[in-house]
Amino acid sequence: MPRRTVEPFVWLMFSGGGVVAALVLPILLFLFGIALPLGWISAPEYAHLLGVLRNPLARLGLFVVCALALVHWAHRFRYTLHDGLQLQRYDVPIAAACYGGALVGSAVAAYLLLIAG
Repeated sequence: MPRRTVEPFVWLMFSGGGVVAALVLPILLFLFGIALPLGWISAPEYAHLLGVLRNPLARLGLFVVCALALVHWAHRFRYTLHDGLQLQRYDVPIAAACYGGALVGSAVAAYLLLIAG
């Protein structure tokens, strides 16, 4: 029986992160980074945003967006260093640093979302 690896799962997370990075993040960046500061749309009340953030599904959604985008970055950066800069001999420390950074970033996002409400 052939040995199974986690590589398909990592590629699945990479593609999910790519979808999130392409579809959800630009909308959030446009709304909270451009449209609201420039006054193109009226800013919601603080109590309303806090109410939205207190909803467990909204927190879960924000966590998924953050975690998948971080995994997408980690996988893309790992293979940029591996193939683009020809650093194959350092594959294990590079993978540990990239995916470890994504894991730490996801943990920080989870912590911030838990204490937000």
